[in-house]
Amino acid sequence: MNDDRSMSRRNFLKVGATASAGAAAAVGAPAVIASRNEPIKWRMQTHWPEGVWYYDEIFREFAKRVTEGTDGELEIEIHPPGSVVSTGDTLRAVARGTLDSAFTWPSYWIGQIPVAGHLNGNLATWDSHEEMHMFFYHMGALDIIREAYAERGVYQLGPYSSAGIAVWSNEPIRTLSDFEGFNIRSTGTAARVFEKMGAAPVAIDGGELYQALQTGVADGVHWGGVATGWGMNLQEVNDYILQPNLVAHTNGEVIINMDNWNALGEDHKVVLDAALRATSIDCSSLIRRRDYQHMEEFVNDYDGEIIQMEDEVMEAMRQYTMEVVDEVSENDPEYSGKVGAILHEFMEMTGKI
Repeated sequence: MNDDRSMSRRNFLKVGATASAGAAAAVGAPAVIASRNEPIKWRMQTHWPEGVWYYDEIFREFAKRVTEGTDGELEIEIHPPGSVVSTGDTLRAVARGTLDSAFTWPSYWIGQIPVAGHLNGNLATWDSHEEMHMFFYHMGALDIIREAYAERGVYQLGPYSSAGIAVWSNEPIRTLSDFEGFNIRSTGTAARVFEKMGAAPVAIDGGELYQALQTGVADGVHWGGVATGWGMNLQEVNDYILQPNLVAHTNGEVIINMDNWNALGEDHKVVLDAALRATSIDCSSLIRRRDYQHMEEFVNDYDGEIIQMEDEVMEAMRQYTMEVVDEVSENDPEYSGKVGAILHEFMEMTGKI
């Protein structure tokens, strides 16, 4: 930082911490603690392939937000999938410190951390970013999820919305019965919901989705919203896009090695939290805008068709989602059970069940 800067971010924080120390003590709130001056560099890996538009506009931008927000004191060095560790080994790598952090996808870990599926989101639940944010930050779900991650030496910073889930399909799915025998690439608890609907979920890595649709290994796939699937060129090997979105917001996550998190000053922690929340809003709106643009392009330039599924599909999906939530809660009462209870409260409060 420049010495001649009259009021840098750090000076402001130091002055604010000194001036408010007495007041903070009076109300039991900690004063902001300025971080050490030595620069910190973190390696952060994502699951998003390098070359898709959101790698730069979302992932790289998040890293830039953090670096600039800390005046370069915390520098995020970004890495594409597989460049440091395999995607499947990301959680363990963060826990061990091989990676300092990751910008990734919670459903990869549900075998180890079942409650991670709730962070990803449940089909046919929240309808807006505000509802999703309320569930995690204001109804207490994120606090419980953080406890589960902490057991593995990982700090769960929180979710970022990748907008909705759209299905790319080579079959015109309109009714609930159309899902019978439908081979759909899916992951996590969503795959269990599809199975209850009569579909046949298949596990396929993101880099293989194009070939899976092209060769018929999968009849349909989901990879976030239309825009994120477009970034994988799925429009080239696909006939239909199914609407409405299966959930308005599905989430990725930012996870951090616990020792690294604890070593940060409070000012840097605040910047990370703010950067993630801002990224969630931007990511969601950028993707949704492109969703509309690409659906028009899909029809006009690729002779594709947008299929509007009947209301019974979403009604059944909501019912089966809550069944899966209860099954996961029974097997993991300490964490999934508590978050599942909050989800029931949310669904009742919003009139969805």
